[in-house]
Amino acid sequence: MKIIEALSAEQKVNPHGVSVRPLSDSPHAVVAHITLGPGEALKRHTTPVDVFFYVLEGAGTVEIGAEKAEVSRDMLIESPAGIPHALANPGAAPFRFLVVKTPRPGTAGKIA
Repeated sequence: MKIIEALSAEQKVNPHGVSVRPLSDSPHAVVAHITLGPGEALKRHTTPVDVFFYVLEGAGTVEIGAEKAEVSRDMLIESPAGIPHALANPGAAPFRFLVVKTPRPGTAGKIA
């Protein structure tokens, strides 16, 4: 059994300059914990695999393609492969969420 304390996991340097803590990395999925402080954002980008976000705490905005919505705790947001997406925290409290990429980028089509 492997147990990881999300807020104690090591932070990963990333192009968005925000707190990203990798939690799990297998050929089937990659899971990371992200915290956006007030005014922080994941810049608009695409991924080669499907992604979903699960909001743990706080509220923020999410853009997927041409759609934009307000999201908050206990919401799950699906983001299809190849569609630009962004998340932002316009509020004053932390916005924490899990990101799950499936399958792991670079292994699409290789999983038996």
